[in-house]
Amino acid sequence: MSVNSLSFRALLIASAAIFAPTFANAQEAEQEPQETVADSAEEGLTLQEVVVLGRYIPEVLRSTSEVAAFLAPEDLARQGDSNAALALTRVTGLSIAEGRFIYVRGLGERYSSARLNGSPLPSPEPLQRVVPLDLFPTKILENVLVQKTYSVEYPGEFGGGIIDLRTLNIPRENFLSISASGSYNNETSLQDGITHYGSETDGAGWDNGTRKIPVAVRQAIARGRIDEGNFTQQELQSIGQSFRNAEINLIQSNDELPLNGSYSIKGGRTFDLKGTELGLVGVLGYSNGWQNREGRQQVGDLQDTLVLEQDYEYQQSTQNVGWDALFGMGLDFGNDEINWTNLMVRRTSKLTSIREGDNQLGAGLSRDDRTGWYERELLSSQLSGSHYRGPFTLDWRGSVSTSRRDAPYERVIRYVFDEVVDGFVYDPRSSASFNSTAFSFLDDKVSSAGADIEYVQALSSARDITYSAGVEYLNNERQGSQREFRFLVPNPPLDFLIQQQRPDFLFANYNISPDGFQLRETTAREGAAGYEADLEVSSVYAKVDAEVLPLVRVAFGLRYEDATQTVTPLSIVLNETTPLAPPSLDNQYVLPAATLTWNFAENQQLRLGASQSIGRPQFRELAPQQYFDPESSRIFIGNPYLQDTELLNLDARYEYYFDRGQSATAGVFYKQLDKPVESVVTTQSASTFQTYLNAPQAVIYGTELEFKKVFDSPLSGAFFETKEFLLQANYTYSKSELQVSEGDVVFPLQAGGQSRPASDFVIDGERLQGQSEHLANLQLGWEDEAAKSQATMLVTYASERTTARGPGGQPDFVQEPGTMVDFVYKKGLEIGGREFGFDFKVQNILGTDFNEFQSGNGGFVQVNQYELGTTLSVGLSAEF
Repeated sequence: MSVNSLSFRALLIASAAIFAPTFANAQEAEQEPQETVADSAEEGLTLQEVVVLGRYIPEVLRSTSEVAAFLAPEDLARQGDSNAALALTRVTGLSIAEGRFIYVRGLGERYSSARLNGSPLPSPEPLQRVVPLDLFPTKILENVLVQKTYSVEYPGEFGGGIIDLRTLNIPRENFLSISASGSYNNETSLQDGITHYGSETDGAGWDNGTRKIPVAVRQAIARGRIDEGNFTQQELQSIGQSFRNAEINLIQSNDELPLNGSYSIKGGRTFDLKGTELGLVGVLGYSNGWQNREGRQQVGDLQDTLVLEQDYEYQQSTQNVGWDALFGMGLDFGNDEINWTNLMVRRTSKLTSIREGDNQLGAGLSRDDRTGWYERELLSSQLSGSHYRGPFTLDWRGSVSTSRRDAPYERVIRYVFDEVVDGFVYDPRSSASFNSTAFSFLDDKVSSAGADIEYVQALSSARDITYSAGVEYLNNERQGSQREFRFLVPNPPLDFLIQQQRPDFLFANYNISPDGFQLRETTAREGAAGYEADLEVSSVYAKVDAEVLPLVRVAFGLRYEDATQTVTPLSIVLNETTPLAPPSLDNQYVLPAATLTWNFAENQQLRLGASQSIGRPQFRELAPQQYFDPESSRIFIGNPYLQDTELLNLDARYEYYFDRGQSATAGVFYKQLDKPVESVVTTQSASTFQTYLNAPQAVIYGTELEFKKVFDSPLSGAFFETKEFLLQANYTYSKSELQVSEGDVVFPLQAGGQSRPASDFVIDGERLQGQSEHLANLQLGWEDEAAKSQATMLVTYASERTTARGPGGQPDFVQEPGTMVDFVYKKGLEIGGREFGFDFKVQNILGTDFNEFQSGNGGFVQVNQYELGTTLSVGLSAEF
């Protein structure tokens, strides 16, 4: 058994030190005379126990002993966010990265996990095992639970938080609604953009077969690597001519990029079947929008100072099409409930990019044209049930979820500036990474099953103790591969007149011949082009949750996990050597968690928590396959020598609920991480690579403040007198430090499994990647029930955070999210006896841009910068 480096005994001692004074105070309080405040109490009535009731404490927070946040349907509606990722940025201590991944308390997405109705989900992202939350539109969600302290009923992979997305299966009342919305972005909509043809059905989010690997290529792959060693010149010519040309290679200008639109229909109905309720819920949604970026990308080099090595300006236009479908069915027999939930989420992105600039590594003034088509799809089916028998409750669940990412015809062509023609011509010298056609595919499957049993025993008329236990099994399988091809130029060199041709003429059939372009397969060798990965986790837990004294509730549990994680490099080319697989990560853990909740005064609580948890490397971080990320224009390579991260978590929070739906909270937290995974940027030739390693140690600590108040209008007049105002604000301060001591070592990819001094890669005292020192949210708005209207101003702020360690002693890569200001207005209307809804939103009112940079060593490098623009949207819905 692998024993955690953070001592279990030390955790228990720390817990006892925290809890002991609390128990003593509670016992003293119990001995003091107490009185009820009930007006109807009779004289002479003797009470055995007096319990201070938290009538304003929300039930979902009263029933848990954990530090948690809850987004109810009204919260999702007021915020007006289109997907779960955006909605969660309003929660204390949460921020968003890349518009998709949630950072909890400054810890990256690797330390958080998302579940759908309690079941795990696969990810369609090559770089993450965590599902991106932008895939989940808020219209399919009933509520969202965010738990920030670890409890043993959840998997041991916990650092920042657990996010449980919950859907509705049995509606409280029948409903049917249709909605449509449109939006305008001042950096994209009706502005100049670029695109490529692709296929006739791109607007629907499906390729019509244009981008399939050509039949001739598929047949040739079955014989081995496509090169002169396995095929004749005539065969290579025929195979090369089978590739799609103009539809993929020719970039066209678009004088007016379209407006964005989305449409949805959702409905639910409950049937009474002689005492049994049958519920049906369905959602279908479609969206089509564009994003245009005009920005700058730079690469630096550390000489005496930090100097520019590459400096590019770029334009990138992306058409994003989404489909969402949900079908849920539930049966409620009274003491038994069974739910069946099915979800389909599909996102396609059609990317067209041009970047021009100076490359001092040999290309000089150059231009790169890139086109791509990216399909992401998630399918999930879950069956679950709950059964109530007196003091016993049995919950069970089983799910099968698959996700895939298909990226056919990722095409990049490099041109260089020629002074003779005063323009760009094709560069026959460019490396394969800048003159290639790639086909990549990722398939991810998660099968899981679990059961939990709970027994509630009364300790008195007002106190109880809950015993719970459960088992869970998870199997996550992933396969990834990438085939790459390149057209080589002949010897003697390509005719200069041909180099000047536009791409659809350049790669026309008459230029693909033994005397012209010659097709070669450049798929990476020795396992760098494909991998298989598997994570199998078997776990069991037991937990006791008891109100051991009046007003004092204690929960303690242990979780045992047995996990095996493997990543096996594959040679996807026939008859080529497959490298030896790196050793598997085979670990067993006993993970304790303890919490205490003290309801020491009316509607006031103190929560304390201590736990141990782990973080496993993600598949892509272990796989030595190269992957190009169009977002950052960097190549990612995994490191098979990564190890698990182990965490110690301590939390304390004070909560005061001074009225229904109104509260003030203050909390502190501390986390110690052993072997946290950090990404490191390296440069080789003209390319920038990003890989990973385990840093020795890190700590993160901070405080969280939250306030929510509802009040009558401070202004008089007919317009204001019917309005109720809301003020909601939260702030998180966190500090993190990497700890590197003399003698600490790391195992970087470059060293092939050999140790290297940690100080060569990680600087002592640097902050953890993804951690922002300051996070703040503000919501100010009003609601008018009589006028059926609601308006909210939302402000979100995140300070600088490190995105990657700089290469070769360079400053770290830093992103500055800045301040985002949004406004949401909703109005209910009744027309012809039918209910309609109108909403108006303005996002990013300040026009905050995306800004990633390096600063230090006497220089400044703009790693990536582009304008996000301001978005205005209007929507209309109808209830039937």
